[in-house]
Amino acid sequence: MSIKDNIISIKQNINDIRKESNRQEDVNLMAVTKTVDVDKVLEAIDAGITDIGENKPQELARKYEVIGDKVRYHLIGTLQTNKVKYIIDKAYMIHSLDRISLCEEIQKRAEKIDRIINCLVQVNISKEESKHGLEEEFVIDFIKEVSNNYKNIHIKGLMTMAPFIDDEEEIRKVFRSLKNLSLQIKDLNLPNVEMDTLSMGMSHDYKIAIEEGATIVRVGTSIFGQRNYNK
Repeated sequence: MSIKDNIISIKQNINDIRKESNRQEDVNLMAVTKTVDVDKVLEAIDAGITDIGENKPQELARKYEVIGDKVRYHLIGTLQTNKVKYIIDKAYMIHSLDRISLCEEIQKRAEKIDRIINCLVQVNISKEESKHGLEEEFVIDFIKEVSNNYKNIHIKGLMTMAPFIDDEEEIRKVFRSLKNLSLQIKDLNLPNVEMDTLSMGMSHDYKIAIEEGATIVRVGTSIFGQRNYNK
């Protein structure tokens, strides 16, 4: 199947899952473009993709210079403080806010260009050592601190990754825990904090993620096929 056919099929799947789950909110299909050439990204945009996700700041910046504002750019990988400068004026949203040192750098650079930066707090619900993000019990205090001290950071919600396993119930528990955490935070009514975005679910588990409340699913392989991540 072509990239266009894949996108049409996935969007239909998303709509079917929403109906089956009685979900009223829209679910946005983000195309993960790690290692994907620009011509294929443009093909996806022509097929209706409005948001792309990049893991590496320099790669996001490179694609931005070629593609321009045809699409919204999301930084979904771990963000080192010394790389913030590459994407501060280009990213629509940062999905990997997880430490105060990163807040400091984003705030400093956002102030300079008079811009509010949309961010998601990355949560390591599964507590896997291989994954980045805050453990669940530290998230509320972290968000309170960001709300109080970093006025150019607008927290829009949360992001997580489930374990890459076949046990659907374990995957579901991770996504459900993130949704429940977002509801707790929403009830706090903190300044500069919303909980209208849950970024969770990838090619292998986006169906479960949507059933549990995802508003953004991050899909790469099911759109572009298997890729060589060692490039």
